[in-house]
Amino acid sequence: MTRPGPTVTTLAAAEWRQRARDLRKRGQPRLAEAAELNAIESSVADPVLQGAALALFDNRLSSAEPVLRQRLKDDPYDVAAIRMLAEIAGRLGRYRDAETLLRRALELAPAFAPARANLATALHRQGQTANALVELDKLDGADGSSAHANLRAAVLSRAGAFDEAIALYEEVLSRAAAHPKIWMSYGHALKTVGRQSDSVEAYRRAAELRPSFGEAWWSLANLKTVRLGDGDVDAMRAALNAPNASADDRFHLHFALAKALDDQGDHPAAFDHYRDANRLRRELLPYRAQDTTAQVERLIATFTPTFFADRVGMGCRSCDPIFVVGLPRAGSTLIEQILSSHSMIEGTAELPDIPNLVAELGRRGAYPEGLAELSGEEARELGERYLEGAAAQRREDKPFFVDKLPNNWLHVGFIRLILPGARIIDARRHPLDCGWSNYRQHFARGQAFSYNLADIGSYYADYVQWMAHVDAVLPGSVHRVFHEALLEDPKAQVLSLLEALDLPFEEDCLLFYENRRPVRTASSEQVRRPLNRDGVGQWRMVADRIDPLVDALGSILTDYPYVA
Repeated sequence: MTRPGPTVTTLAAAEWRQRARDLRKRGQPRLAEAAELNAIESSVADPVLQGAALALFDNRLSSAEPVLRQRLKDDPYDVAAIRMLAEIAGRLGRYRDAETLLRRALELAPAFAPARANLATALHRQGQTANALVELDKLDGADGSSAHANLRAAVLSRAGAFDEAIALYEEVLSRAAAHPKIWMSYGHALKTVGRQSDSVEAYRRAAELRPSFGEAWWSLANLKTVRLGDGDVDAMRAALNAPNASADDRFHLHFALAKALDDQGDHPAAFDHYRDANRLRRELLPYRAQDTTAQVERLIATFTPTFFADRVGMGCRSCDPIFVVGLPRAGSTLIEQILSSHSMIEGTAELPDIPNLVAELGRRGAYPEGLAELSGEEARELGERYLEGAAAQRREDKPFFVDKLPNNWLHVGFIRLILPGARIIDARRHPLDCGWSNYRQHFARGQAFSYNLADIGSYYADYVQWMAHVDAVLPGSVHRVFHEALLEDPKAQVLSLLEALDLPFEEDCLLFYENRRPVRTASSEQVRRPLNRDGVGQWRMVADRIDPLVDALGSILTDYPYVA
């Protein structure tokens, strides 16, 4: 059976592209841009691409991708197909691939505003804030789109320009007040700067506009110091049965319902909703625990005592970064808040720069085994690239800054190679408290391990094994803070922490809850209160239902807080 030949629409698209090339040669760029956009309109009308678009709408990526790849094999200049293939890459989290495709689309059709907005999003997802803003600047006035303004506000928030972002959200909402997603994004920005009552109002407005909007309900429930009432519980139960509730809405609603029922003391019912929420989320975000275990084994095999002994003096010598690593929900935000209350330390965010460098090396087949081939100059350049990326998040003239991306525990060896002067703090919390807290939390992205109790236990065990190896290979290079010890004797632990950083004690570090800096994690409200033991031992409420977590932890649980 032969494939169908070119359709009328594909022939029209090719004719428009040829006309555009002729117009550019004649020095008529505006007319050329119009012809390029006409070519895209013709492609979009093609039945083959319409079928791929329908598959994308239904999230049938495996059906859409081969169709689009075949189209680009037949016609490498089909900008509409390039953009659709980039959308698939973005949905799969392959943002660098999406960026490459979208840059190609814009090379062929510079005036294609939707592709430029997609490019800004792909850059934003990679933490390339400055580059994302450059692309958004090119869109200004393109179509007056509220979506573009909303994206700019999100990028500004990532850049730490919260006042500017909030003002832009308010401007957008003044003319587009019926958009629940914009109200939710506005609420996120308000939450980050500590305007909790305003954020509650924004989240409730989003839920009023679309009662089945699960993410708005979860955003409200995720304000750790806010309790939802019986009316909210009834509304969320009704939303679960709404015909327009998507799979995304449903798992968010289950998480929000579980939090509300937990707060009301109905722990068995809450557990049922947590179970359903995690099951639904895991179906959309698959995870293989054995892959993490294998990764840790490769790290241990690579980062030996000889590896580091042979590389003394390599890397960038800056002492500016302080990395706070560990599992999510282990107290890393609290440690960051304590440190950022010191006059010499700036808190930034969970920076993507180390994972981005690792991913880049991985694509070249150079991670982790290939690190042995890095020259001293290459290691130094990688450290400098990290600092350049982090500089976009620095707002204060302080000598040190905190990067508190928990997942960097996997990259401690790499950090030591490219930034040997950096300080590393390991935030550790009791395995059951930490594991249960992760199971109860929906993360905006990443943390795929956290949606299954056995996976959480395996992930925690891998983390402990790797960090114990680091302790053995590089003794004293990581300072560990046990959450329970910090709650028990905060002054002694803060003194020890600052001593490990070679910094003098400052009383403000004990008054961290008075620090009004923006906090961008789920713990933002908790670290604005004095230390308390509210989160200690919460797993006991469901002790008879978390056997998969206990079993996967094995001796890690019985040995805590000691490590091998």
